[in-house]
Amino acid sequence: MPQDVRFDLPFDTPVSEHLEYARARHLRWIWDMGLVRSHAGFEEYRSWDLPLAAARTYPHASADDMVVLMNWFSLAFLFDDQFDANQPDRAERIAEVARELIVTPLRPAGTRPRVVCPITLAWAEVWSRLSDGMPLTWQTRFAASWGRFLVAHCEEVDLAARGLEGTLGLDEYAIFRRRTVGIHHSIDAGERSRRFVVPAQVMAHPLMERMRDLAADTIGFMNDIHSFEREKRRGDGHNLIAVLHRERRCSWEEAADEAYRMTVACLDEYLELEASVPQMCDELDLDAKARDEVRMGVEAIQHWINGNYEWALVSGRYNAAKDGPAVAAERSGRGSVDDLLAV
Repeated sequence: MPQDVRFDLPFDTPVSEHLEYARARHLRWIWDMGLVRSHAGFEEYRSWDLPLAAARTYPHASADDMVVLMNWFSLAFLFDDQFDANQPDRAERIAEVARELIVTPLRPAGTRPRVVCPITLAWAEVWSRLSDGMPLTWQTRFAASWGRFLVAHCEEVDLAARGLEGTLGLDEYAIFRRRTVGIHHSIDAGERSRRFVVPAQVMAHPLMERMRDLAADTIGFMNDIHSFEREKRRGDGHNLIAVLHRERRCSWEEAADEAYRMTVACLDEYLELEASVPQMCDELDLDAKARDEVRMGVEAIQHWINGNYEWALVSGRYNAAKDGPAVAAERSGRGSVDDLLAV
């Protein structure tokens, strides 16, 4: 089964020692914030174990920062699951909420959202904590990456609402997936988790730009493989295996094999470029402090590639065999039991 598909990753990454402390506080927070509204919704959310994903991808965060990161982590996943193709006005509401999520980092921290629902209220609170103490340069970069992700999500929803979800060709899909996977801002959050900033000249260097893109491709394709059964239940054509199956008129097994090959190719290219980071640092004549920030920036990418992979293998979000309210929601075109876009 695709969730069981293994990849040979050449680096191990740690797990936060604050996992249990932060998980308990995070689960209380999502209930208090109305991000789950029913017992069934809470149990489904808990089965995903997003706290484990955060603990693997941000292993060096402090205990309190880990809670903030877990709280933020939940928002993108829960928002992603709100679409229902059976409700024509749903795409418009998602776009309205997305716009609010995009502009939140552009307002003074703590500003009450103008579009009010559980997700916008939660994000306003989280951003005031996530941005605290970080320079404007980092906040601006994070906001831009976050905005591109949310715009791509709205485009995905719009395609589905118009019955065009299964029309992207492979090349179009690969570029689109790089935006919808949301890895660039997630790597940016790795800097927040350790309170450092990658130098601007490094972020602008073609090597780092390509490494980040390849990390997004690798993680996005891995996720497509591991989540395939869930997305097939939802009738979701936004998946690399589904695109390959349709475009190449091959079997599902052949499509899965090709998706695996493409993922490994992205990972191999990433690793090849990562080996060139010391030469980039020499080229830019970086001092010892800047080189240490680059090292941590590269580790942030590694934490995401390996941490997300290890989490996906065990998360209940991608279980092939599921029943109850969660599957009913998935088959209706949603992935979340509870409606989080209503006031």
